[in-house]
Amino acid sequence: MGYIERGTANFKKTNLALFAGGFNTFAILWSTQPLLPDIAKEYHVSPAVSSLTLSSTTIALAISMLLTGSLSEVYGRKPVMTISLVASSILAILTAFSPSFHLLLLLRILQGIVLGGLPAIAMAYLGEEIEPKSLGMAMGLYISGNSIGGMGGRIISGVLTDFFNWRIAIVVIGIISLLASLLFWFTLPKSTHFQARKLEIGKLGTSLFSQFKEPGLIYLFGIGFLLMGSFVSLYNYIGFQLIAPPYSLSQTLVGFIFVVYLVGTFSSTWMGMLADKHGRRKILQVSLAILLIGSLITLNTNLWLKIIGIAIFTFGFFAGHSIASGWVGKLSSHDKAQASALYLFFYYTGSSIGGTVSGTFYSNFGWMGVVGMIAIFAVIAVLFSIRLATIAKRKLQVSSHRV
Repeated sequence: MGYIERGTANFKKTNLALFAGGFNTFAILWSTQPLLPDIAKEYHVSPAVSSLTLSSTTIALAISMLLTGSLSEVYGRKPVMTISLVASSILAILTAFSPSFHLLLLLRILQGIVLGGLPAIAMAYLGEEIEPKSLGMAMGLYISGNSIGGMGGRIISGVLTDFFNWRIAIVVIGIISLLASLLFWFTLPKSTHFQARKLEIGKLGTSLFSQFKEPGLIYLFGIGFLLMGSFVSLYNYIGFQLIAPPYSLSQTLVGFIFVVYLVGTFSSTWMGMLADKHGRRKILQVSLAILLIGSLITLNTNLWLKIIGIAIFTFGFFAGHSIASGWVGKLSSHDKAQASALYLFFYYTGSSIGGTVSGTFYSNFGWMGVVGMIAIFAVIAVLFSIRLATIAKRKLQVSSHRV
């Protein structure tokens, strides 16, 4: 059968389903981020320790994706993704009833494990089922679902925490996510280009680690690590700054700052299309420059300029992630779900390490420390992209000579 083309009913169904799946995953994943001050206060822990409710989830997610990406090569893309979404929604509801911080962390770790069933597999599904000319747009739309999920989870949890408490907020997010899971299940078209393989753990492990031998992939993995480390660092601690003097904002207002995620919804699709047209390397570097400029603007003490800086930073982040994640499938020559899983492993490891380490920078150097770390990450990512472009160009020349 042919590939899914832009403008067809299946293209719309695919985008709707993966949009719902992305919303589910990232609403649950990031739901505790605006609640960190409340969690720190209720359980009597420091800001850095409260951030473990995110870091523990993302590192579990990173490790889980290495397994679920491989399992999807055996059992299929849609079944593994569906089970992941339903299980994570149920766990989200249970998380709201945690009587202790340690149990909260345990449930969040379990959430990270089951959440791993969507992100890497979704990228592989798109790479297999969508026609190449429409892949940039489809990947951008999927990433936009991620951004709206992240935004929605943060806003809903922030507002409901102000009116009720953070536990009620988590329950509501779990119910909404369960509904999104059902939409995903009934809407996503079945795979037509997927070829199942036998469950041979040795061969799956060998093929997983052979991805590191693919020219250029290690630099994409590094860029993913640096992008997400920067992103989580900014959003983890901006709430602590904004609820304190001189801003003294409420949780509702802090939550609504995440409306700037909408620029990520736009940038991931638009910049993905520009990358299809003008080349990934050029647009990726532009995205990284935008991210850096946005983070520097947040150093201004004026609230509105700070919010504008956050929006610019968010635009650059989602654009960069959309381009880098789409590039993985192009550079990998086999077992693309595993390659995507490895990219996201480094991506979420960056979240765990960067999000916690930046807490130390925040405690010792304030907001300047967080932005300084982001600036270093952005510069290293640009250097990686330069090296990546050279390798990708050389690989293309070798392929053309063989033809």
